Amino acid sequence: MFKIKRETLSMRTRDGIRLDADVYYPDSSESFPILLMRQPYGRKIASTVVYAHPIWYASQGYIVVIQDVRGRGTSEGEFNLFTHEIEDGIDTINWVTQLPNSTGKVGMYGFSYQGMTQLYCLSQESTALKVICPAMIAYDLYHDWAYENGAFCLQGNLGWAIQLAAETARLKGDTITFQKLYAASRNLPLSDAIPANPNLLQELAPDSFYHDWLTHRDFDDYWANLSPKNLIKNIDLPMLHIGGWFDPYLRGTLNLYREMISRSQFPQHLIIGPWGHLPWGRKVGSIDYTKEAISPIDQIQLDWFDYFLKGKAKQFLNQPPVSLFEMVSNQWRYFDSFPKNNQVSYYLASEGLSNIREDEGKLVTSPPSLSVTDIIVHDPWRPVPALGGHASIPSGSFERSNIDIRSDVLTYTSEPLTEDLSIIGEVVVEIYCTADADSFDLCAVLSTVDNQGKVYNFTQGYIRVNSEELPIKIPLQATCMKITQNHCLRLSLSGACFPAYSVNTGTGKLPKDEQLIDAKIITLTVNSGGNQSSKILLSI
Repeated sequence: MFKIKRETLSMRTRDGIRLDADVYYPDSSESFPILLMRQPYGRKIASTVVYAHPIWYASQGYIVVIQDVRGRGTSEGEFNLFTHEIEDGIDTINWVTQLPNSTGKVGMYGFSYQGMTQLYCLSQESTALKVICPAMIAYDLYHDWAYENGAFCLQGNLGWAIQLAAETARLKGDTITFQKLYAASRNLPLSDAIPANPNLLQELAPDSFYHDWLTHRDFDDYWANLSPKNLIKNIDLPMLHIGGWFDPYLRGTLNLYREMISRSQFPQHLIIGPWGHLPWGRKVGSIDYTKEAISPIDQIQLDWFDYFLKGKAKQFLNQPPVSLFEMVSNQWRYFDSFPKNNQVSYYLASEGLSNIREDEGKLVTSPPSLSVTDIIVHDPWRPVPALGGHASIPSGSFERSNIDIRSDVLTYTSEPLTEDLSIIGEVVVEIYCTADADSFDLCAVLSTVDNQGKVYNFTQGYIRVNSEELPIKIPLQATCMKITQNHCLRLSLSGACFPAYSVNTGTGKLPKDEQLIDAKIITLTVNSGGNQSSKILLSI
């Protein structure tokens, strides 16, 4: 391992903006490849919430460059979400290849925004950029990040917008604005007249991306022009794709991975741990997944960079390219591709009291012959609260029996399993549901029920319904989960999951116009059995 020296260097973009970076050098006269991370949170953080410090990477024989993107940290210019990352990213790659003792070969790493900056660099081909390791990203910014099946991801989007606005205020030296936003970040403003569009952001951050995200409720040119999906169609590089079962952007990670394996001539590896967006550790929510879940990402990334940037022989190319952590068994499982397994169906069965008695609704393996309806009433005064999963903060698995006993939640539970059941891959719930409003929401949560009646969620999905097409298909978060013998599988259905998603007022208005006072009491009717057999489709 090398001793490291650090210095702060600056470059100029093609339009003359100064961008600053911390550069970590091995104290040696040798030449080394470059590892680049571009981020908006202050370069000294360097994504150390999930990765080893840049000093560790540099000590392995790399020049590590951590750069403040335009308008963040000490870099000049105006920060405008994702707008300048293509040109600035390419200019940065060209610059780092000219650093002293550089071999001219570049790899990139980072998660979330730092993962997105990698993808934007791919919109223009670079001979210097050899490999990337994008983690927890949105391939399609609308479907994979801002909205989930038409529902605005309120808690995550609002919290992030407040954080970025607070950083803008800090850079301007605006103490009053910063303090107000900092306080709001600890207690999100969710009770304004228009809950999804709080007065705080309108007054203190009128130029925030958040307002555009609210306005563009449906996929349009705004989203198409910002989405990597539409920018990197002809670029091919080896990629290490990194995700978490409770990360809100897992669908983006999987969508990029699927696209690349369909056309790439280079290795595409995928690793998904039992992690939320951060941190990547053994415990998420209230579950300890043991030391097996401790993040191996730093060493895996180093192996990738050693192979593609230094030509060192590495064993990972001889191993299956897909590594998935199976929860409950707490073991890593390995596959040649992301599983597309046989589907098994569990059907909803009831006598009409699944919202009153949590032991009344059943999950059965054959469709019931008789058609039965279950009714729940969504009351906007007391919407069903979010607890864990991938879209709420904190994320993960929690004991949710106190939610399942609510009368505005339908529960359907299987008999105790006679053998272990491994669910690996995609999960879809098909529900025959109607409502007495122009628009309504459905939340579907899958959980295990143990011998003591404790209920722990492991995957869920959410959808905003604006049509009468039946059945309603709710894609749940992909998962890898073992349900052990004598435990039960449970589906919980509700009309809200607040504040993970904005409450549907039933008016069909844009989120920016949905006033709390106009929110309707919505009656939802779920059919099971007969010609309208609602069901779960599990990949096993």
